[in-house]
This record gives sequence, structure tokens and C-alpha cells, in this order.
Amino acid sequence: MSSSPFSAAQHQASTLYLPPGSWATVLDCLCDHFKAISREQWLDRIARGRVLDGQGQPISLELAYREGLRIHYFREVPDEKVIPVEETILYADEHLVVADKPHFLPVTPAGEYVEQTLLRRLIRRLGNPHLVPLHRIDRHTAGLVLFSANPDSRSAYQALFPTRKIEKRYEAIAAALPQLNFPLLHKSRLVDGEPFFRMQEAQGPSNTETAIEVREKHGELWRYALYPVTGKKHQLRVHMNALGAAICNDPFYPEVLKDIEDDYARPLKLLAQGLRFIDPLSGQEREFASRISLQW
Repeated sequence: MSSSPFSAAQHQASTLYLPPGSWATVLDCLCDHFKAISREQWLDRIARGRVLDGQGQPISLELAYREGLRIHYFREVPDEKVIPVEETILYADEHLVVADKPHFLPVTPAGEYVEQTLLRRLIRRLGNPHLVPLHRIDRHTAGLVLFSANPDSRSAYQALFPTRKIEKRYEAIAAALPQLNFPLLHKSRLVDGEPFFRMQEAQGPSNTETAIEVREKHGELWRYALYPVTGKKHQLRVHMNALGAAICNDPFYPEVLKDIEDDYARPLKLLAQGLRFIDPLSGQEREFASRISLQW
């Protein structure tokens, strides 16, 4: 496993290929490209070695601008809010890490979350900067996330997902659907919706598919088992909403709840409950189950 500065940092940093322009220095380009970040902030980051060139070396303030130059920078959020939930490591070896992610914790840095993400927490706990998530689940969803721990075997595990050689099982609590016959298979075409972070069903050939079963009935609420055949963004949330049973406490479907603060007592009732696959290295069947349970 390589120990070069870049290999240790590449999966924690964001990458920018400098766009066309007439700037004199990389610093000038960064200031103009990221208008929400002040020049003083970029000067501070560069001084602390938080902006790297394509070889993983800290850049200088005088580094000349060149179109297409690859720059790596570490995102920082001042006064980042602590998310008061704790992840669990269910399994770890030299190739694979399996974590149980709580509700509200993002998998990777995005928006206002950088250090308060599952990836950054695991890197710190395990002391392994080579960790990379093999798939994602939404911030509002809880449950299993697989991480590659070794660049040498990463591609073998990554190939499990596009080739559909991994079985994913989810659980959701939503309104009862007595008018439908279960089990059922819901197929639809998902496209970008409005606002930009939502998805919606549209006319045309289907590009998503979810098998749905009823696990338990509890008055007006049912517990569903969901088996996504495909893995589109928000697929399970959109499919359940389309059937007439939006998942309980969903802040995006059927309507966006604006300016809502995270309510840790009312999580989205969606859980990535199980994963099963044939290990591409050992050839043995691997199965993992979340220890989190959805309460009525």
C-alpha cells in the first residue's frame, strides 16, 4: 500500500481541474471560481498545506495558473455542527470495513458537513486514510455501508454494484396499502426533480426497479421489506411515495418540509438492513445485518 502524501490524502480531498480563464495564479483562479470563499481563507488554507497539486504536494501562493491543472483542496466548514449520533463498526479486515450508520449522519463530505461524516469518523477511528465508500445511502437513512480499506483490492469490490452481484435489503415503515397485492415489483423512470435535490417519476422506459413485501402490520402503519434491484438516488423513497405510502418522517416526499431542523426523535423510517454477496477475493458468501431497528 503506497504511503505517498497524495495517496494518503486523495480520498479526503476534493479535486478541481482549473477552468479556462486569464488568471495569473492558481490562487486568483480559486478565489474567482469559489466566490463564497474569501481570499483570506484561501491564503490561510495554502499556508497550512491544505491545497495540493496533482502530485499531492502543497502549492505555493505564486503557482502560475494553467488551464486543466489538477488541484486538490480540503473542504472546511468553520464551526461545523456536531451530529450527536454514533456509528458502529460491524466488521473490519485489511480489505473491507462494514459500518452501521445512524440516521442524520452523511456518508461523505458535502455541503455543511465535512468532519461530521461517516467517512471522516472512520478514517480517524481506524487510522486508515485509504477508506473509500463502495456505495452511498442518504443522510436521513440509517444502516449498512461498505468501505474499501485497500486500494489494491478496491476494484474487485466496486464491481459488485454495477454488475448487481450484491443483494441489498431495506426496511421501511409507512402507511398501510391494503388496496395493493403484495409482494409486488415497482418499476418506473426516475429523473431529476424540483428542487434540485429531489427525484421524480416520469414517462419513458423504466430505469429503476424495487421489489416490495409486507413484513408486519400495525394498525395504519405497515413494516415493509424493500429489495432495490437498481440503485438510483432516493429510489425507495420515491417508489413508496408513488404507491401512496410515503415513508414516515420523510422531509422530502411527498412535499419538502422547508427550514426543518433535524429532529433526532423523529428519524426517517428507512433502514439499510442487510447485505449479501460472494466475496470476490475469497469466493465465500458474506452476509451482514444492521443492529439498528425501526421503532413504530
